[in-house]
Amino acid sequence: MKETQFNQNNLYREESFTDLNVGAIRMLVPVKPDGTPDSTRVPLFMGQAQVMSPKGPLPIQGPIEAKSLVEAMGKFPQAMEEAFKRMISEAREYQRQQESGLIVPGK
Repeated sequence: MKETQFNQNNLYREESFTDLNVGAIRMLVPVKPDGTPDSTRVPLFMGQAQVMSPKGPLPIQGPIEAKSLVEAMGKFPQAMEEAFKRMISEAREYQRQQESGLIVPGK
């Protein structure tokens, strides 16, 4: 097995925020190898929520294009809607492939 090396130039500290009702936002804060903030890079945001299905809750998650936590909270609903639509589209495509008997290389 090939040796796995940790990329010290792409480190993030993860912080999680939730309203205990709708969902959560993960903020990935760029850091240097010594753990101090890396102000040359911008934080990344990921939204997480659940939707109910006949078989129980389904987790959805997706990126939120934002520069701050306040902006990420404002964009959370649209980001989760896009993630939900993407999940439905992928499920339909998978179902279509299964029904047609198509074999898609690399899938």
